[in-house]
Amino acid sequence: MPRPLSAVGRAADVLNGVARNVATVVVGKRAEIELTLVALAGQGHLLIEDVPGVGKTMLAKSLARSIGCEFKRIQFTPDLLPSDVTGVSIYNQQSATFEFRPGPVVAQVVLADEINRATPKTQAALLEAMEEQQITVDGISHELPRPFMVLATQNPIEYEGTFPLPESQLDRFMLRVRLGYPRREEEMEILEQQQQTHPIDDIEPVTSATELLEVQASVRGVFVEDLIRRYVVDLASATRKHSDVYVGASPRASLALLRAAQAEAVLRGRDYVIPDDVKVLASAVLAHRVIVQPFARVKDITGRTIVEEIAKTLAVPGSRVPA
Repeated sequence: MPRPLSAVGRAADVLNGVARNVATVVVGKRAEIELTLVALAGQGHLLIEDVPGVGKTMLAKSLARSIGCEFKRIQFTPDLLPSDVTGVSIYNQQSATFEFRPGPVVAQVVLADEINRATPKTQAALLEAMEEQQITVDGISHELPRPFMVLATQNPIEYEGTFPLPESQLDRFMLRVRLGYPRREEEMEILEQQQQTHPIDDIEPVTSATELLEVQASVRGVFVEDLIRRYVVDLASATRKHSDVYVGASPRASLALLRAAQAEAVLRGRDYVIPDDVKVLASAVLAHRVIVQPFARVKDITGRTIVEEIAKTLAVPGSRVPA
């Protein structure tokens, strides 16, 4: 008889099943799909940043359909109001009371499409939801459904009619991913897939909200050695001391990196974190939180290049320093 799977083994099977399902729609982006699942399993939020037409929205929609959760999309525009996101209280004359009409943020998977097209006031409507998994309307707090995840998209090239995300908003995204253009063979496959119908029309759920909550609980139980925690803190601290950095990664970034590393371990079928789990995620977790000095930006230095440089030079726990 086969041995029963452990909680981590079952969680890994669930996550890999979702990855395979999403890959039938988002072709050739297995690494980016896995980063999305790391954010989901780690109870984080995801910022998908790239040029138009590479599949940002399709990644979010196919994930939502694959996990069988309630999905809502918010198209961010300059005239969008905070109440259009969170909802409003409407006076009911018959009962002489105010009734809460929830906005589209009250869902399990929320797609904030082109988030940088909304004003800072409207963008701020997501802050409480992303951090505390609740919203407050007219002084009354409303819990959001579990699991809860925000997937936001933005075009980093187009600046006209956009409002850059403030640091407080960026810091609430566990990960940032970029899809990039497909290879020639992958683009040929996309054309063949969509010649008659779109593959997302046929995608079916492969898990449920209940299973996902169990996966998230498994992630929190993954063992993390003190050396790994020290490595996480050293990576974040190094961004604060770098000469090209104006503002480095916050303690929230350290927590996000640790949680993401736990989710990465579960995705690989392990109940413990290894240094490579941290190292492979450092750029995706930390780079968008790093604010580069103006003189460094002129030299085309970005948060990504700084974090990658730190990850390459910082000693990994357990390694030997050359004599």
